[in-house]
Parts: sequence; structure tokens; C-alpha cells
Amino acid sequence: MKAGRYYGPGDIRIDNIPDPVPKPGQVKVKVTQALCGSDLHAYLTNAPVYATNEPHELTGETRPVTLGHEFAGTIVDVGPGVDTIKWAPGMNVVIEPIFSCMKEDCLPCSNGTRNICPQIAPIGMSGWGGGLAEYITVDLQYVHVLPKGVSLEVGACIEPLSVAYHAVKRSGFTPGQTVLIIGAGPIGLFLLKVIRSIDPSSIVIVSEPATIRREFALEHGAARVINPATEQVPIAVKNTVGPGVHLAFDAAGVQASLDACVDSLRLRGTYVNVAVWEAKSTLDVNLILGKELNFTGSLSYDRVHEEVIKLVAEGKITGIEKLITSKIALDDVVKDGFECLLNEKEKHG
Repeated sequence: MKAGRYYGPGDIRIDNIPDPVPKPGQVKVKVTQALCGSDLHAYLTNAPVYATNEPHELTGETRPVTLGHEFAGTIVDVGPGVDTIKWAPGMNVVIEPIFSCMKEDCLPCSNGTRNICPQIAPIGMSGWGGGLAEYITVDLQYVHVLPKGVSLEVGACIEPLSVAYHAVKRSGFTPGQTVLIIGAGPIGLFLLKVIRSIDPSSIVIVSEPATIRREFALEHGAARVINPATEQVPIAVKNTVGPGVHLAFDAAGVQASLDACVDSLRLRGTYVNVAVWEAKSTLDVNLILGKELNFTGSLSYDRVHEEVIKLVAEGKITGIEKLITSKIALDDVVKDGFECLLNEKEKHG
């Protein structure tokens, strides 16, 4: 089969590799894949969770590994011992890619927060196959059935939607609170959709330099959009909501977004970092002290896929398919996927 494999930063190749064979307790899935901002980080730099030339602690794999952790697909085969009624070939499924050490003495794994295990490792980054391939075999504990009426394309978006859902839960958002989202890429737009599923009328402001992403934000429920290239975000926010926002989500992960979030928060507001940073930041701690701000991070998710799938199936989160700007063949994933998303942000949401 064909697979998009990661050899190192800037080096992703389409290789022909053997089809995977399902082991006991596994299913074989024909893949529908979505490209993620985290994969773009791998394309640009050495992100810590991606495989290296040293064997990974959990998977034992080294580069090259198959990329892709946001994906859905159709079961085409099952391994020995798998219940073929519950997991029948032809079923559409979503893969929850996060796994961790699951050791008894690991506090995060033992208390239900495996997403912050020191050894967190996603499928499609650290090994065990990935979504940028024609097929993958996956342990059943990471597989969720897609309800009828939910397409595979939408299913491929469940993983980033889960990232946003977890971040909103971490924020403590309640109906009526005002919100700033900086960065209207996939995660920023999914943050907006999750918030709108909870409260259709809260004031949500989105800051984003790319025109098409600002347009998407307005279409999907933003009360106001800001172009940070032409407006000062904190001033625009306070002109809209007076004392500042209750919550600020940083989905951009740069110094300017951090500063804008902190300056835009009202007293005792909450900053939530959702972005993966490529560089170190500086922080005015006295400003946090003086405003008594809450400051937190949100990393991936931990077993919320079922909740998110239910929200989508029940129609509480809608319009996801409208955020899919193009479909490309696996052979073209580097040129028309990675390079296009990096260089043509004005064309893609």
C-alpha cells in the first residue's frame, strides 16, 4: 500500500510498504484522512512527540513512521478474537489516536488524564501506523463506531473537534460568558463551533489575519472578527465588550497572540493555551497578578470522542463539512497538502 512517511523535518515521502495484517484484538481500516496543524509542525521542525532515530519508548519504532492522527475509515478486516457483529467489515469508524504508558505508578494514567502522561504518544506521530496511508490496523480500545448519517469526511474531523471540546471543558465556559479566540485555523474554528453548541448567543470574537478564515468564523457564529494586521486586538475587544472578555483561547501560539489574549481579558478572566508553540515566550507575570488572571493549558483530550460523536450525531454541532476546503490524493499530499497549507492560508480554512 501507499503511505506518507515522516523521515524528519521537511522530509515526507510517499512509500510503498506492506499492507498491515490485523493482530488479535485489532481491526484493519481503510482510511479517510484529514491534515492537521500538528502535522505541519512535524514538517517544519522536530516536535517532541514525533518519532526520531532512537526507538520510541512505547512503540519501539524509529523514523520513518507513517504520519496522520486525524482520520476515520471503514473496517475491511478483523483480527483473531474480534466480535464480528460489533465490529463488522463495512462499518465506518473513527480512531482516537492518543495512547500513553498506562503504568499503575503513572499518576496521569491512573487518574484519567492520560493526555498529560510524560510518555504521551499519538498514532500517526510516534508509530503504529497512521492516517496518511491506505490502511491501518488499530487496537479496538482506540476505535469508535460512526453513527449512520455521519460521513467519513466529518468523521476525520472528530479528532480536532475533540481537541476543541476538551479545551472548552477545561476553560469552564458557561452560557453568557464573552470569548476571544485568536487563530481561526481548524482548532480555532472548532472552538467556535463547540462554544456555539453550548450557547448560540454568547459574544465570541475571533482574531485571524487570513481573509477566508475570518469569513469562515463569521459564517460559523462569530459575533465579530478582527484582522490583527490592521487592528489592535485588545482595543477592538474592549470596544466590543467593555471590560474585556471572560475567556481567551490562544490557538495561534505566538508571542503576539499571548500578549493580545492577556491584554484582552477582564479582571479574573481565563487564558487557555491550545496551541503548540515553536518558540519560547515571555510573560508579564505582574499583569497576571494585577488582574488575578487564571492561566491554563489544554493538551489534546482524554477519552471524549464518544461525547463528541454523540453531539455531532444529534445535530448539536453542525456544518463541519463546510470547513473542508479540498480533497487531495495521497500521492499529492506533500505538494497539495503540506506545502499548500503552509503557503496558501488565504485559500484554506
